[in-house]
Amino acid sequence: MAKNKNKNDRQTNLSNTKLETNKKCFLKDGVLEYYGSLTVGELANALKIQASDIIKKYFLKGIIYTINSNLDDEIIGEICIDNNIDFKKMVENEANALSSILNLKDDPKELKERPPVVTVMGHVDHGKTTLIDTIRNSRLTEAEFGGISQEIGAYQKQCHGKLITFIDTPGHEAFTEMRSRGASVTDIVVLVVAADDGVMPQTIEAIDHAKAASVPIIVAINKIDVPGANPEKVISELMKYDIIPEKYGGSNIFCEISAKKNIGIDNLLENILLEAEMLELKANPNRYAYGTVLEAKLDKGEGPKATFLISNGTLKVGDYVVVGSTYGKIRRMTNDLNQIVTEAIPSMPVSVIGINEVPQAGDHFFALDNEKLAKEIANDRKLRLEEESRKSNNVSTLDELYDKVKEGELKNINIVLKANSTGSVEAVKNAILKLNVEGTKINIIRASAGAITESDVLLANASHALIYGFNVRPDSNVRNKAIEEKVEIRLHRIIYALIEELESMLKGMRAKKEIEQYLGQAEVRQVFKASKIGTIAGCYVVDGEITSTSLLRVLRDGEEVYNGKINGLKRFKDDVKEVKSGFECGISILNFNDIHEGDIIEAYKMVEEEDNGRQN
Repeated sequence: MAKNKNKNDRQTNLSNTKLETNKKCFLKDGVLEYYGSLTVGELANALKIQASDIIKKYFLKGIIYTINSNLDDEIIGEICIDNNIDFKKMVENEANALSSILNLKDDPKELKERPPVVTVMGHVDHGKTTLIDTIRNSRLTEAEFGGISQEIGAYQKQCHGKLITFIDTPGHEAFTEMRSRGASVTDIVVLVVAADDGVMPQTIEAIDHAKAASVPIIVAINKIDVPGANPEKVISELMKYDIIPEKYGGSNIFCEISAKKNIGIDNLLENILLEAEMLELKANPNRYAYGTVLEAKLDKGEGPKATFLISNGTLKVGDYVVVGSTYGKIRRMTNDLNQIVTEAIPSMPVSVIGINEVPQAGDHFFALDNEKLAKEIANDRKLRLEEESRKSNNVSTLDELYDKVKEGELKNINIVLKANSTGSVEAVKNAILKLNVEGTKINIIRASAGAITESDVLLANASHALIYGFNVRPDSNVRNKAIEEKVEIRLHRIIYALIEELESMLKGMRAKKEIEQYLGQAEVRQVFKASKIGTIAGCYVVDGEITSTSLLRVLRDGEEVYNGKINGLKRFKDDVKEVKSGFECGISILNFNDIHEGDIIEAYKMVEEEDNGRQN
């Protein structure tokens, strides 16, 4: 009974929305107002004429329509004029749909207490992820390059019988926009400041974001156990930015902690719940959901995946959603523990599958019970985005680019940017756009998540662009296509290195350094276990060659999962020094056994970059 009641409540709460948004066209004071495209049947109903009359008229003109054929704006206008009716195409009704959903008046009786959404902010390496790691008893930091968060994660923790939702945001300055988005969906900010380091640039930036979002700030003075820790110095520095502890007459809660040694964590959680109680956070679970995309990426096996944070309402498997300029039907949801769930309530983060395309991190989503309307809204949004002008100009390789900068010829530089997730795309993109060197301008003509593809190469060729890959790698087919199209691919794992390279290039300076020289790729076709050796990958070399002294990386779905050295290279039972393209071999990897069929093993070596050196 309870489940049926909730379903009915959600439908009732959206009844007005459906009345306002389901109609795509209507007559108003003798004028046909419509949005999107109309079928013959829809137009005939609106004009109160027979669909067969429209079909017959255009059949005689040599155009074949059925009652479900879509009509373009010119034909719609022509039919209206024939019937002495004026017409007007509206900007599609998505604004009304979204406004109706977001502004539905919740019955106070339906409002329930919801968990606080807490964003953890602070300077790089001040212990934000370690704090969440300790709270969740997890090991998140082990999966991060250099211990630095480069995506947003959302997690829930139960404390004293109540849930708290945590959002972990990256601390490096390049991730300003990600932190800004985090603050925009949060109720409370936990500002992590290292006791031995004090207030740093990104600490100040985090304070600015929290103040802009008008959310309370709880200060967690971390690393109180390390030599040189000085909590009073941190307090003094923060007071300059109007972050004043309660003991000095201010409104900010200060907690001294050691995330690494689990000191003071319970006190911090209790203070978060106390702050949340004062905020009286409530939401209505008995309505269709809306919220924000925290992260999104393309999974090779499951398709587009996104992390949703529910702001209000309940999202259920089977709901239709509009997400930015895409849409879909929720086919599966998992919580932060990767457990399958059938519904997500307010303040709950969930990973969803069923969206047609990868949305952008930061997009808002809202749920409907109408697939047709969801599709129309998303398609209209996409069309408007595609109508925006595409920037282009003239760059081919890094060498040419350096020369042109030196000679003062270069004005515009085009880049195709690919990264392992939309959050990383956004972060790198914003870092690149902040580069400011007089006389030059960077145009990012495509920035998207996923492996580098042949489509990216073709776009780069057409627009004379460089391709930059961040934590993604091209396969051998893409590499060969890039060589064929004379497109240069630059690959990076650390954002600092990517930005430094671009900045040096813009200034026309080149310093010799060690770079990777690509050797070849092998595809793992079988996996064997050997008691004395570990896992052996039965491989087929698809490009170049693999040598016994190669460095290597293991790629899975275009993303690097391991970087290390070859432990052994064999042809049949014999150890060999190299295996060339077109031959099979066995490869064992030093200190790595998690090899899967379908993985790509890429071999490379480090060489000193020459003046005309390139990295492909």
